[in-house]
Amino acid sequence: MACLDRNGDTAAETAAQAQRHTAGALSFKMDVTDDDAVDLTVEQVEAELGQIHALVNCAGTTGQTNLRSHEVDVDDLDFVYRVNLRGAFLLSRAVLPRMLPRGYGRVLHVTSIAGKEGNAGMMAYSATKAGLIGMVKAQGKEYAETGITVNALAPAVIRTAMVAALPEEQVQYMTSRIPMRRCGTLAEAATMVCWIVSPGCSFTTGFTFDLSGGRAVY
Repeated sequence: MACLDRNGDTAAETAAQAQRHTAGALSFKMDVTDDDAVDLTVEQVEAELGQIHALVNCAGTTGQTNLRSHEVDVDDLDFVYRVNLRGAFLLSRAVLPRMLPRGYGRVLHVTSIAGKEGNAGMMAYSATKAGLIGMVKAQGKEYAETGITVNALAPAVIRTAMVAALPEEQVQYMTSRIPMRRCGTLAEAATMVCWIVSPGCSFTTGFTFDLSGGRAVY
């Protein structure tokens, strides 16, 4: 397993936690907005760990929040796009050619319920996560006959560091729309991720799985 993060310490901490469950977890410092770094890191991962069986792309940023669209800074919008959508494209572009000759692979992009429904005050985040869902639909069809599946996971509010950094009123607004009236947990997200990228999830591709406490039921 390879744990990638633009913060090297965070990547190392994640790898250390993963070591409790799987041997050989390594950490790599990488910024998904850096084209060359993405390609180089994927090469390093393959060189050190061998065949890449699965990619879980969970890099994301909300950017500035609690703003209406006319108040959004263009530079911030561009940054959110580069992380949430362009970064996901770069990672999949680097990994898919390595999966094709082997006739097997699992690609999972973590999007958001905001990509389906939109969150007021989070236009940049909502728009880029919607774009990610569109990319998954296209990629799922493109590789459907290759043994590679490409899917998305759309969580509602999961208690992560990213959510902790949001204004509390923004978190309350999002949580109030969840029928279960609570946030999801990292354990619940991890359980679903593990299944989607497993060999057993073999007849679903181009699909967006719900993890929203009942907020999305379609």
